[in-house]
Amino acid sequence: MRGLMRRARIALLRGICQTPAYVAHERGFFREEGVGVEVEVAATAWLVPHWLTAGECEFAVMPWTRVASAPGLPFVLLAGSGQEEAAIVLRPGVTEAGVRSAVIPLRGGIKDLTAMGLIRSLGWRDVEIIRQPSGDGAIIAFFGQGADAASMVEPYATMMESMGVGRVIRRTGDLWKGAPGCSLATTAAFRAQSPEIVASVVRAFVRGAAFVAAHPDETASIAARYIGIHPRFIREALGRNLPCVDAIRRDDPMRTILRLMVELGYIDTIPSGFIDLSFLDRAQAENPIG
Repeated sequence: MRGLMRRARIALLRGICQTPAYVAHERGFFREEGVGVEVEVAATAWLVPHWLTAGECEFAVMPWTRVASAPGLPFVLLAGSGQEEAAIVLRPGVTEAGVRSAVIPLRGGIKDLTAMGLIRSLGWRDVEIIRQPSGDGAIIAFFGQGADAASMVEPYATMMESMGVGRVIRRTGDLWKGAPGCSLATTAAFRAQSPEIVASVVRAFVRGAAFVAAHPDETASIAARYIGIHPRFIREALGRNLPCVDAIRRDDPMRTILRLMVELGYIDTIPSGFIDLSFLDRAQAENPIG
C-alpha cells in the first residue's frame, strides 16, 4: 500500500469497456495503490457528466465523446478502455436492404455516433431512427421487436447473437479502426487539486486492464455481478472485444469521429486539450505489462 489511504468515487456503466474498473475494485488494486474507491453504477451514460460536474464522483469510465463535447471542456481523459465497442445488430429474418427502422440511444455517445456513421455507410437513407433515453432502452426496444436494427455495445451484441435474437452486421472497427469508446476520465479541477490520487487511480486501472487480458474467465465472473448477465456471454464478448488503455492515443479515428460530431451539429468545432496522457505514460512505465 502506498502511503495513507485516500478516498475517491468512480462512476461506472455496464459493459465490456468497464471491466478494468470492475477488476481494479474487486481485486483490490485501487486499495493497493492507496485509494479507497467507492463505485456507483449509473443507469445511463448521460447521467455521468452531471455527477462529475456536481462533485458526486471524481472519476468515471464514460464515452470519450462526452468528455470532448462537454461545454467548456471541464473533463479530461486519462486512459483508454473500450475500443471498437459498438455494433449494429439486425433482427433474425431481416436483411440489410430490408431495414426500415433502427433504435439508437440519445445522441452524443459512441453507440449513437457508430450508428450514425454505419447507417450512412450502409446506405440506409430512408430508415426511421427511433431514439431511446438509454442503451438499455434501445436493447429492450430491439428485443421487443420495436425496430429492425439497433446499436449496442458488448457484451449485449454477443448476447443477442448467442441467444439467436440478433445478428451483428457491422462494428465500430469496420468504420473507424481502433476507435476508443468509454474511457477513464476525471475533472480538470480534480486533476489539478489531487494529482497523486489521479496517478494512483490510473495505475490501478492499468493493472485492471492487464488482468482482464490475462484472466478473461475470472473477469467474466467479476463483471457478471455488475452487468447482470451470465458470465458465458461476457467471456465470449471478451474474446472479440478486449479493453485497451492505449485506445485514446489513436488520433486518426478520434479526429474522424470529432469531424462527424461537427457535421451532425453536436459540437461547433473540433476541441483540443481534453486528453492528458502523462498519468498513463507514468503508470505504464512503472507497470510495463499494463
